[in-house]
Amino acid sequence: MKREELVDYLDGLLVPGKFRDYCPNGLQVEGRGEIARIVAGVTASQELLDAAVARNADAILVHHGYFWKGEDGRVTGIRRKRLSTLLANDISLLAYHLPLDAHPELGNNAQLAQRLGWVAEGRFGEQDIAWLGSLARPGRLAELAADVARVLGRVPLVIGDGNRPIRRIGWCSGGAQGYFEQAIALGVDAYLSGEISEQTVHLARESGVAYLAAGHHATERYGIQALAEHVGRQFGVACEFIDLENPV
Repeated sequence: MKREELVDYLDGLLVPGKFRDYCPNGLQVEGRGEIARIVAGVTASQELLDAAVARNADAILVHHGYFWKGEDGRVTGIRRKRLSTLLANDISLLAYHLPLDAHPELGNNAQLAQRLGWVAEGRFGEQDIAWLGSLARPGRLAELAADVARVLGRVPLVIGDGNRPIRRIGWCSGGAQGYFEQAIALGVDAYLSGEISEQTVHLARESGVAYLAAGHHATERYGIQALAEHVGRQFGVACEFIDLENPV
């Protein structure tokens, strides 16, 4: 397939123009014009780039790419090595950040709900990134935490009474603890995201709403994995998702 065909398809599918984001979405580094093999991962780290080179990939598809707002724009050190790897091997880099979080079927939050058996009922937060819903089978917080650990392969940090009944839940993958207060106002029993800070612990304790911090990487693996599988089926190209270990 042509590189432009892939970029046009993904831009049409994820509609990055709808979002105010912290980075450019879509084609970030231009490689060869023909694409037969794609490697996908959460973050365009050097380890993922090296894996793509070893697999003779023509393109890399990620959730976390490059050129974030506020970063030092000089091409030195780690940034130089990463870009040199892509350019020397003529590999394209495509990245979709908020558009992938938000997609109703392939997105990180949609995939979390699908894997955990949550029933989505609405959206909230800036640009409707966060999701609101209910558990298919209401239960106690301890049971919810065990279910999250089983599905994500990572024990979440849980703030709250394990015996608390949980029916309604809010969630947003990655670093979205900033939506916790809105979730509380919407009447949820628990909120799940990837990260938690010191002040959020107090908010959970004082509000009585449980908080589950399940890992930034762990909560954002499934969107890019689902997108890679979709692209492989759509175009009949080899599209391999590589899950690199990240404890955060």
